Amino acid sequence: MPIDYLRRLTSPARTDLSNRHLGRSLAFIAGAVNAGGFLAVGQYTSHMSGIVSSLADNLVLGETLLLVAGASALLSFLLGAACSAVMINWARRRGLHSEYAMPLMLEAMLLLCFGILGSNLENHRLLFVPVTAALLCFVMGLQNAMISKISRSEIRTTHVTGLVTDIGIEIGKMCYWTLAPRQPGEAAGEDPVPGARRKFMLLSSLLLMFFLGGVAGAFGFKALGFLATMPLAAALFLLALVPMMDDLARN
Repeated sequence: MPIDYLRRLTSPARTDLSNRHLGRSLAFIAGAVNAGGFLAVGQYTSHMSGIVSSLADNLVLGETLLLVAGASALLSFLLGAACSAVMINWARRRGLHSEYAMPLMLEAMLLLCFGILGSNLENHRLLFVPVTAALLCFVMGLQNAMISKISRSEIRTTHVTGLVTDIGIEIGKMCYWTLAPRQPGEAAGEDPVPGARRKFMLLSSLLLMFFLGGVAGAFGFKALGFLATMPLAAALFLLALVPMMDDLARN
């Protein structure tokens, strides 16, 4: 990829095009991590709705260990989102080019550690499963908070329920404004259909990239095991590298 293109993807100066391209890339990575994480620990680590529901179930059933594991996963997602916000605001106050790249670099390092250490820790299942689930939830929270801040909450890469809901809303808008006749005396206004169509295409592309990432992650983990996270970490490292090098060069 050209250096200027990589610089624009995570630059503090945002454009709709760079938001879309970065969002699709991160949706693919999130889908791959989520699917690979399920094969590793039997849990989808971006699915906070399911985790909160399991907390309620396990509380009622008296499953203390599962309750603690679920609570740690939820807390890890929250801490990941908080960590992303702290890093972005810290870099923004200092005028750094890497305010959005720093969370991606941290995510890359965490996935790299997971891939290297995973095969060695797999034999210790009692410790490995909850720690891995918490780590991957932290990564998902970190990424989702970063892309939410970068796009002003228009794009989310791990929250598929929200994506599908928004796709349904845009379909409803297009159907209504295409089929509904204008009411007598209603002033002519801007046609909302083209805007709804553009947003529908963006949201659909994010959903598709998450799905394709899930397929790639499942195939990769099945074939390579924990080493399948290496290409994902490398992609995140590449996305974050140029702005961080810009900051080092400036200093």
